[in-house]
Amino acid sequence: MFRALTMLILVAVGSTVALGKEPADTNYDEAKVPAYDLPDPLIDHAGQSVGREEWMMHRRGEVLRMFEESVYGKTPSQELSVRYEVMETDPNALGGRATRKQVAAFFGEDAYRIDILIYLPNAPEAPVAGFVGLNFNGNQTIHSDPGILDQGTGKERGSSASRWQVEEIIDRGYAVATIHRDQVDPDNYRNDFTDGIHPLFYREGQTKPEPTEWGSIGAWGWALSRVLDRLEMEPRVDATRMAVVGHSRLGKAALWAGAQDTRFAMVISNDSGCGGASLYRRCFGERIHHMIKPVGYWFCTNHHQYQHREDALPVDQHMLLALVSPRPLYVASATNDRWADPKGEFLAAKHASLVYELLGQPALTQEDFPAPGQPIHTTIGYHLREGDHDITAYDWEQYLRFADQHLSR
Repeated sequence: MFRALTMLILVAVGSTVALGKEPADTNYDEAKVPAYDLPDPLIDHAGQSVGREEWMMHRRGEVLRMFEESVYGKTPSQELSVRYEVMETDPNALGGRATRKQVAAFFGEDAYRIDILIYLPNAPEAPVAGFVGLNFNGNQTIHSDPGILDQGTGKERGSSASRWQVEEIIDRGYAVATIHRDQVDPDNYRNDFTDGIHPLFYREGQTKPEPTEWGSIGAWGWALSRVLDRLEMEPRVDATRMAVVGHSRLGKAALWAGAQDTRFAMVISNDSGCGGASLYRRCFGERIHHMIKPVGYWFCTNHHQYQHREDALPVDQHMLLALVSPRPLYVASATNDRWADPKGEFLAAKHASLVYELLGQPALTQEDFPAPGQPIHTTIGYHLREGDHDITAYDWEQYLRFADQHLSR
């Protein structure tokens, strides 16, 4: 019983930091960061330098496949049948500022259900841009709005409202859509891929993903694309101007979704850390072997072989960020979130700039790691915020400003 309780606490934040003690081998000393060479995103498997055309024609696909094989696993290409049912609509939500719509998506001959919560601003007449993201604890937690259907997670209505800033998003003229991550794939230490979306894709006799097939991050990313599918049906939404956003492990999922699905017009990673925006090879803060025991199911099984040998990975996370190019990308960090390696997140964004510049987009030109509260807003955005591992009103203000710059018409 004690072991089970302990594991649940670990999984609650994805690391042993939840218990107030970090692994003994955690490095927070820049002087102990090993010397490393990053894989060059612009050198292909044949050892040839690639230009703009070669990147688009074949090198991008090579990089994507390496992430499938060594980090997140391959997402099934099989399309499931889907039926949508509008469960509830209120055109006067949030004091008349928004229309709230709640849609149930039934996949695979109604075998699996995912509930989508959508808020649409009432003020703009033209179709609007917006944000798509997963939530941690149930749709009812993102706002105290009593009309949100309770998903039975046991989490209090509005308890995560600070992480969503729904009124600010609506008042700036953007839509927002969210789903609960556990409806897609339960995020718990017993995850054996039997009670989420995975079984709908198993071939006959299969009981778990193959070593190079998707884990939970892959499933969450897949679901973000399915929300975008539904938004393409909304006449008041311009689905060509939707940003995908995520915090922490859901920031990892947002990055992977944005890398795979180029329909997302902008990608935002908030404190996504190891396996997200930060460089593996720095071996700073959280590392692969810290994740594998409690949350190895986030990744494909093949990823486990790189414990204590990050330098053997054929990729690093600057290459994941480069897969977003030439679309706008925002990476954010927090000063107290050393576990996520803020400097490693900045450096990954900076090294991704090589591909952005190749594709004719201005990227990060700042050489030095910025001080807190000095956001950079080019085609790649970055900021370091004072404070803890969280997504806050300050973060959202930067994302909204960035959206105004890149998603407005």
